[in-house]
Amino acid sequence: MDDRQQQLNAWLSKTLPDANFKLTTASADASFRRYFRVHLANPYLGNQTLIAMDAPPPQEDCTPFVKVAKLFLDAGLNVPKVVAQDLVNGFLLLSDLGNDTYLQHLNNETAQMLYFDATNALIKLQLASKSHDLPVYDEALLTREMQLFPDWYVNKHLGQTLNAEQQGWLQQTFTSLNKNILSQGQVTVHRDYHSRNLMVTHENTPGILDFQDAVHGAITYDLVSLLKDAYIQWDEEQVIDLAVRYWEPAKKAGLPVANDFSEFYRDFEWMGAQRHIKVLGIFARLSHRDGKDGYLKDMPLVMHYLRKVCERYVELRPMLRLLDALEGRVPRPKYVV
Repeated sequence: MDDRQQQLNAWLSKTLPDANFKLTTASADASFRRYFRVHLANPYLGNQTLIAMDAPPPQEDCTPFVKVAKLFLDAGLNVPKVVAQDLVNGFLLLSDLGNDTYLQHLNNETAQMLYFDATNALIKLQLASKSHDLPVYDEALLTREMQLFPDWYVNKHLGQTLNAEQQGWLQQTFTSLNKNILSQGQVTVHRDYHSRNLMVTHENTPGILDFQDAVHGAITYDLVSLLKDAYIQWDEEQVIDLAVRYWEPAKKAGLPVANDFSEFYRDFEWMGAQRHIKVLGIFARLSHRDGKDGYLKDMPLVMHYLRKVCERYVELRPMLRLLDALEGRVPRPKYVV
């Protein structure tokens, strides 16, 4: 048991003075946070569980989690309830949404039902948007995220340095993506709305986790996180069908989506390109800085998504040229005779 876990045990003993409990590891995420399942033995109610979050200062701050949890609960979403908190030392005690992630349950038979629940919850969240409650997903933040790609994926992971022409291609891509993304309707954005953070629960599915980085940003962001997930892939026809199943009720509810689906899907794909660029950088950083190599196996799918969208839109061809150069590919001719 390390020092932080000893401190957590001591805090839980004070917070639950009359309870007998033991801790087991629940999960660790891509940050410094860790989660433990608190097993409570109650002679009257039987065994119960809670979740203890260990978010060590100064690397982590529990305050955004507590704030966003309330916003999401007020919107009618199923998120963990804060049972007790010690913000100074970085400990939270939360209600337990269980072990059943979407990723474990998604297959061809369950996908339509689970994504229906997930997009309904997303629409509910977006309808409850309040621009002043969250940080703005502005150009500076969008660009800072994409800069992880050259800093960590190109320089650290591939061991390459971009020349002036390649830097120009990258900057051109950043500018084009930001222009589109910032012109989209702006709503509350979970920012990591995917199969590992959505839970299958007995009531009000999905349970929603890992929302502390929520911002006010582009309406397509969470949908593309969900349907172009780094951890599970669907055929493009199915992605389009699921996107339509979100777009139609979203438009009917008055959310700021494009009136024409083709325009909405373009926005969706361009938002995806920004996210894919960022995620490649994040996965590289997790490996090379934090020693979390498990994310490397997910890079090929993210790169596949990025290549597909760059092939489709002429404005994103500079990024495709850069990817070809980084991988030593010979560019395909523009015209086939």
